[in-house]
Amino acid sequence: MKRRNIILTSISILLLLVFIFVADSSFDAYKVRILNLCAIYTVLGLSMNLINGFTGLFSLGHAGFMAVGAYTTALLTMSAATKQQNFFLAPILPPLDRLNAPFLVALLVGGLLSAFVALLIGAPVLRLKGDYLAIATLGFSEIIRIVFTNTQRITNGALGLKAIPSTTNLWWSYGAAAFTVVIMALLISSSYGKAFKAIREDEIAAESMGINLFKHKVLSFVIGAFFAGVGGGLLGSLMGTIDPQMFKFAFTFNILLIIVLGGMGSITGTVIAAFIISSAGELLRFLDQSINLGFVVIPGISGLRMVVFSALLMVVVLFFRNGLMGTNEFSWDKVIGLLQRRPLIKRRLGQ
Repeated sequence: MKRRNIILTSISILLLLVFIFVADSSFDAYKVRILNLCAIYTVLGLSMNLINGFTGLFSLGHAGFMAVGAYTTALLTMSAATKQQNFFLAPILPPLDRLNAPFLVALLVGGLLSAFVALLIGAPVLRLKGDYLAIATLGFSEIIRIVFTNTQRITNGALGLKAIPSTTNLWWSYGAAAFTVVIMALLISSSYGKAFKAIREDEIAAESMGINLFKHKVLSFVIGAFFAGVGGGLLGSLMGTIDPQMFKFAFTFNILLIIVLGGMGSITGTVIAAFIISSAGELLRFLDQSINLGFVVIPGISGLRMVVFSALLMVVVLFFRNGLMGTNEFSWDKVIGLLQRRPLIKRRLGQ
């Protein structure tokens, strides 16, 4: 049984590598960009699901951690000449003007800096619960955005950063997504993951079992922020330009939508929902344009695709209150069992 699962997983990974190779060499820039966004939103969704879904904390400060990671990665990968062109109103603060690092190092530093900011925020805030925690984390996220808007010599203020090296490609984004999935799966299956779930279900019962609530909440918050920073760095490199307005509450809401749709506390659901959310808006883009049915031409209505998309999401949430996967995860045993039951179901229907 275990050997079969290893073989099937190896085949799936091989097929994914072949798909990435074909997509990277054959797909046009638009399709590649959508695929990159799917992988990056997977990283961001998993990072938030660890905090909100698995640990049960109601945090709305994710956009702030993404901003820290995005700005850090951008500043570390930009050349001195590019920085000089960006900071024309006020010179960049030394030694940032000379700092330069490989993309992987920049991503890790961005993630670590986001984790450090989360540690500073979490120390006082994570003693709160429920709506109070949500409001506090949302406030800190806005504080980070406002600080970035007013630190002209560090972040270039409201002008943002442009001409960021476009290093993110399918290999980087899907490699980061795969790494995040593996780390999350290992973490959730560990004793720490079981403690996170216990806190989510009942804090009083978890504390009575000897679980240090504050320690585990901070740990979840910091790890989630690290991956949010990495995702922000990947996104900034993909977009090529960032500014403080990108990291408003709406950005956090988009990531929250992914984990609600996929399932609060499901790695598999988050991955599926990230692909749905990232691609569905683009697939429905034809609704914004006029549609010729041959016998009649339906005029395009700007924004109609988002109306239809929102309506479809409402239908899904109504029929799947716990998300597409709930707290369930993908397993080969379930897939094989379902396939083996299909002939039996068909025979019963035939009778």
